Amino acid sequence: MFLAIKLERKNSLILHLIHTSSGQSLNRERKVRDLLLYLQLRTSNYRSEKIYLHQGAQDFWNGWFRKIRLVEALRMEARTKQLVEAEREHFLSQLSQLIPNFDPSMLKPRISQSPKNPMSDKASCSGGDVRSLYFEDDTAKNGKHQEEKKNEGNQDEEKNEEKKDEENEEEKKDEENEEEKKDEEKKEEKQDKKEKEDEEKHDDQVIKVVDYSNMEAPSSLKSLCRYVETTLVPQDKTLNFTIDKEVFGLERDTFVLPEDITQFAGMEEIGATVVAVYMRYLHDLLKQANMCSMVGFIDPGTVSANSGTIADGSRLVAARLQKTDGEQIFMMPYNPGRHWILLIVRAKRKTVYFLDPLPGNRVVDEEGKNIVNSAIKIYNSHIARAGRKAVIWKTLSGTPKQPSSVECGYYVMRFMRDIIMDPSLEFEKKYAKGKQEAPYPQEAIDEVRNEWAEFVCLHME
Repeated sequence: MFLAIKLERKNSLILHLIHTSSGQSLNRERKVRDLLLYLQLRTSNYRSEKIYLHQGAQDFWNGWFRKIRLVEALRMEARTKQLVEAEREHFLSQLSQLIPNFDPSMLKPRISQSPKNPMSDKASCSGGDVRSLYFEDDTAKNGKHQEEKKNEGNQDEEKNEEKKDEENEEEKKDEENEEEKKDEEKKEEKQDKKEKEDEEKHDDQVIKVVDYSNMEAPSSLKSLCRYVETTLVPQDKTLNFTIDKEVFGLERDTFVLPEDITQFAGMEEIGATVVAVYMRYLHDLLKQANMCSMVGFIDPGTVSANSGTIADGSRLVAARLQKTDGEQIFMMPYNPGRHWILLIVRAKRKTVYFLDPLPGNRVVDEEGKNIVNSAIKIYNSHIARAGRKAVIWKTLSGTPKQPSSVECGYYVMRFMRDIIMDPSLEFEKKYAKGKQEAPYPQEAIDEVRNEWAEFVCLHME
């Protein structure tokens, strides 16, 4: 702002001198020329610092440069006239020396009438040095040519400035893009670092859980934990099982993760995979006792919460029921959300038994109830069996009760084991109300854990 004001003040003085110098002495014109030269030097500073000038100052300087170019053109024209006049006088003096009685006034009117076309006097000047006749025209052309060059130079400078501005903008954009890329790379590095830390924490947790030296667990489960620590975790592997079609009605593959094993060893909450693997073991016991026609299983992974819609669950359960003669009982572990219960279905009798390891007056989850009711309805319509329409639900409250909130899965596994170990299948009497509500001893739960671990070790691929 200061630079613009300062130059404006000087500029007002310069314009005043330019207007008053018209027709004045050569000394005044020389002063103007010197002042113009000074301002031309200042112009370079203005161009290099133009980005700091406000818009009004830029408009003013553009108009001022146009006036400067006009003044220089007038100065060149005046200078050209002086040179032509001096050259003409010199030429006439030479003619006077060469031609006796030569009167210079004879040529003055003709030359002054057409100073820009001296070739019209060429015939009257034969024998003389005609090169001076071209001088005035050439000088005018040179002046015009110089002015055009200056204009072109100014245009080139403006184009160069615009080009520089564009290059600066492109550089800024490139810098911004590079900064964005750097930010993205930093975010990715942070994310990778976080994932790596999470993996390390996960690994640390797994190794910490499988501290089998202080673990109160069956020996087979400790051996399985050693395998997790030395093989599964370092190699990022899982245990793969194929559950035969006879177990759940459909053949399927299941994968036991290292955390499934460590959670089971640490008496923590367990998922559907652990329960399904134990049901696969119980199926072998049923085959040994020739009881497969009496007891069947429904896959807990297909009916528990978040495994599909009620309609999907009903169709799967109905399909499982249709593959029997109707006299079988079907054990269906069900998890409505962080809690395991056991449902025993007698499809032909339209009766369902409800076993809950939690103490108190428990009721069946509505979603699980709807799944089973719809499945029994589909089953009876398939076999075209008439009879009562409503399904009977019976609560067997005389089951052992878990001491805390994490043993429900282990208790459901033990319920299934106890039921199939009785060939009479009189579980309704066994778990009637008031029979036994005390918790299982830890030895009974460890027996289930040991059987599960031995079965997994036997079928490891």
